[in-house]
Amino acid sequence: MKIFVETDRLMMRELLPADAPGMFEMDSDPEVHRYLGNKPVHTLEQSQEQIAFVRQQYVDNGIGRWAVVEKATGDFVGWSGLKLVVGPTNGRINYYDLGYRFLRRYWGHGYATETARVSVQYGFDTMRLPLICGIADVQNLASNQVLQKAGLRFQNTFDLDGVPHHWYQLERPK
Repeated sequence: MKIFVETDRLMMRELLPADAPGMFEMDSDPEVHRYLGNKPVHTLEQSQEQIAFVRQQYVDNGIGRWAVVEKATGDFVGWSGLKLVVGPTNGRINYYDLGYRFLRRYWGHGYATETARVSVQYGFDTMRLPLICGIADVQNLASNQVLQKAGLRFQNTFDLDGVPHHWYQLERPK
């Protein structure tokens, strides 16, 4: 198991097949998918397939979303981090997207902001990325705030599958 980043409260590590029950609990919750196209998963196998997909991203792209685990409890609380998006999205290709998703019972703990900030730092300091992007449904106020707190700056509003989204980005400091 590879640990990528740690904070005082959280560990961010590679997603593992053993995370499937937590992923299923998270991604089968319609409220979690409210701003994600309203397509919650229905089977544990779908979560297992998603983990396998992310693990392949580690191999192919050197990065993919990371499991977020509470240090105090060892509990899987969700995922966060960067991934390469080949695109196109909003007229862009081959960009690194900052994203996060958490089990509903962990909302309001500041975990999204905490993990977003360290993901940006990892992207710039370790990966030496020139630019990090983020996308949020216009109506998802919490996610828009997280991207802003992580330092990303609003660029424009665009249509994603018929739904208005905000595009944010941040260039690596010189």
